[in-house]
Order: sequence, then C-alpha cells, then structure tokens
Amino acid sequence: MPELPEVETTCRGIRPHVEARTLSALIVRNPRLRLPVPEELAQLLAGQVLRRVERRAKYLLLGFDAGSVIVHLGMSGSLRVVEASLPAGKHDHVDLVFGDTALRLRDPRRFGLLVWQPGPAAEHPLLAHLGPEPLGEGFDGAWLFRATRGLRQPIKHVLMDARKVVGVGNIYASESLFRARIHPLEPAGALGRQRCQRLVQTVRETLRDAIAAGGSTLRDFVGGDGQPGYFQQQYFVYGREGEPCRVCGSAIRRFVSAQRSTWFCARCQVLRKPA
Repeated sequence: MPELPEVETTCRGIRPHVEARTLSALIVRNPRLRLPVPEELAQLLAGQVLRRVERRAKYLLLGFDAGSVIVHLGMSGSLRVVEASLPAGKHDHVDLVFGDTALRLRDPRRFGLLVWQPGPAAEHPLLAHLGPEPLGEGFDGAWLFRATRGLRQPIKHVLMDARKVVGVGNIYASESLFRARIHPLEPAGALGRQRCQRLVQTVRETLRDAIAAGGSTLRDFVGGDGQPGYFQQQYFVYGREGEPCRVCGSAIRRFVSAQRSTWFCARCQVLRKPA
C-alpha cells in the first residue's frame, strides 16, 4: 500500500501540471471502487478551477472552490499525469481532464477511492479523526511522550495508529524504530522523554529520506510522473530477514504482531525489561 512518502511524491509530482487549471471533464469508466464515485461529480466539477493539491495522511486532496476531491490509492493504485488523448487501460478507472492533460486514477484491485467533500476537506469522516502529521509542528517529542503515557501497546502499533499519528505505515515504522534503536515490542508507555524525542527525529528523518528517494516501489507503485521510487534500496530492516544488519552484522529477524510482519535487529534493538 502506498504510504506517506509515496503519496507525498505523487502530490508533488502532479501539482505543477494541474494546479490553477480548469477542469474540463471528469471521465468515470468504473465507479465501483472501495467507495463508489459520486454520480453527480462530473456535473458538479465541470468548469471549476483546481485551486490546490495537498496531502493529508495517505489521502490526496484536490481543492476546488466548492469543496475537495479526496483520493486514496488503495493497495496498488496510482494517480498519474498523462496526455488526455492517451487511450485508457483496463484498470484506468477515472480521468480528471484539464485541457490536454489528465490525472488518471489507475487501480487494479479497486481498493482505492475518489469521493467528494463539500466545504473543508477536514470535515469528511475519513479525515475528521486523524492524528497529527509526522512532518508537521504538532508532532514532537513532548507530544509523543504525553500521548503514550499509560499505554501498554507496543510502540510500533502506536506509530501505525492513524488516530495517534498519520502516515507511518509498516515500512516506515520498522525503519524508524531501527534508526532510534527501539525494539518494536517496547511498551509505548515505557519510553522516556529522551527516547520519545529520538523516535520523533528518526520518524522525520526516515520519511524525508524516503520522499527524497521518490518513495518505495515494492510491487507496482509509480509517482505522478510514472517513475518508481528507490527508497527500498536504503532499507535497514524491512524485508531483510536473514540478511546481515548494516550496522552490527547480526541477522535481521522477523516476527508477526497484530497480523503484520515486523523486521528488527535483536542486537541493535534490545527489548528492555520493565523496571
């Protein structure tokens, strides 16, 4: 599933091509996504100017005067800039057309969505209860320390809880915890102020490095320009079970928790015993 760096890469890639342009047509070839594409959307948006292209968590927000189109890429989707005349493929479900340019939503598994929110996008039920952005000012060591007091949940589960902090999926939670030298199963409430600050720093560093590399392409992710990401070449632990740790040389291990695989180095990320 595209995570925050992949969605941010898409956002930055499509913005220069469509922002401040007038939507000339909305072509819906298959409305049956995770949520159905609204039937009235084509008529509602025709002739409107796309004022801004933004990201919130793992959602893309296309802001018009009357509201926002909210896009989620699902498990394997992409939103790409193409020539409007380019023939659509089997899995190209929606085109937002701006003259000779189109934003094309491709989603082979149809787990993504494209919905409409009149007024502020933040009021949509998908976005209303999300936590702070990990690259924003609201996410810092003091906040993480306060948010984790009394929590017995493993810190990795907390990082992946969008109600706590958005956009840190399995890849980037595993990588951030390794950089912070924190075991994924460490109870969140056991982290002191210094380790909370360190973890915030490594989450930010990991996400920024991933964005700079265009995100991760594990299966078929491509950015708005159709190019794959390359951050997977920098992984310390994710997907590297049995391979040597890049820091200490020990074999990377894997376990399953909350139905998700987790990779870690037992020497670099020691699970601390409760005091």
